[in-house]
Amino acid sequence: MLGDQISTNSIYMNYLYRLLAILPILFPLATSAQPLRPVEINGPLRVTGNTLVNKEGLPPQLRGISLSWSLWAGKKYYNPAVVDWLTRDFRISLLRASMGVQPDQGYLQSPEKQLKMMRSVIDQSVKDGIYVLIDWHDHNAEKHLEASEAFFTLMAKKYGGIPNVIYEIFNEPVHQSWQVVKTYSEAVIKVIRKYDSQNVIVIGSPDWDQDVDIAASDPITGFNNLAYSFHFYASDPNHQEKLRAKAELATKRGIALFVTECGVGESNGNGEFNRDKTALWMNWLERNRLSWVIWHVTDKNETTALLLPGASEFGGWKESDLSETGRYIREKLRQLNK
Repeated sequence: MLGDQISTNSIYMNYLYRLLAILPILFPLATSAQPLRPVEINGPLRVTGNTLVNKEGLPPQLRGISLSWSLWAGKKYYNPAVVDWLTRDFRISLLRASMGVQPDQGYLQSPEKQLKMMRSVIDQSVKDGIYVLIDWHDHNAEKHLEASEAFFTLMAKKYGGIPNVIYEIFNEPVHQSWQVVKTYSEAVIKVIRKYDSQNVIVIGSPDWDQDVDIAASDPITGFNNLAYSFHFYASDPNHQEKLRAKAELATKRGIALFVTECGVGESNGNGEFNRDKTALWMNWLERNRLSWVIWHVTDKNETTALLLPGASEFGGWKESDLSETGRYIREKLRQLNK
């Protein structure tokens, strides 16, 4: 009996030793299985017909957040910690880096300072595996063509071929005609394509990126992977069904749209946050599989600001640091970007 018990114990101990021997192999495999990041899932983006698509030929529908102007109150949030927090906590798949061109120490006055800020958030976006819009945040870009060409030359040389990067070359033309915007855009596209033959370039359109139907009637040709920027503010009484109809007409005419800026408030950044009107726009975006970026990371006391005054400049925000907009957008992104 004693011999049988010893024999059985020996068998059990042999199994235990074998299990302990393979645990160091199994455990790293188990812990290293991380969810795929947005760029790993979608790969290089391209434009096919009137649609932005991923490596599988499907609309990726990126959803994310825009940093504010890299000037004034918003500039303190241009750091890797904020990008990392937005990626991990808000679950963004897309960041917009809105480089202020003028005034008050914008790119025209302080190019090296602005380049350093931009590179810090672009590089962190690449590291975190999300997409990043490099935004020439200027309402009068055609007046600054030489500076814009110099900036995008630097960007294309450094980031050309990196699938995370998307170029946004003219934020919100105001009263310029489409012909003025088109001429400027063609010049900047040529500069980018010298060094980056494939990454998507987003083109502005007249009247604060609303007249996409006009751009679609005479689109830029001769280049690949071009999309057109479309902006709206969901609660603005002038940004309702007629504006959605403009966007739908533009896609019917054959151009791809990219919502590089939108907000839950009104077009001045303040005003009402109407949840019913916002829901209409959000449902429209989902139905049309459009990628979008919400405006904006700042702690100003205004409707579209995601943060309350005094929120840390390095992320790590609690719910009590978020505005009503910030809480709503965080919940929406965490729900949609699973």
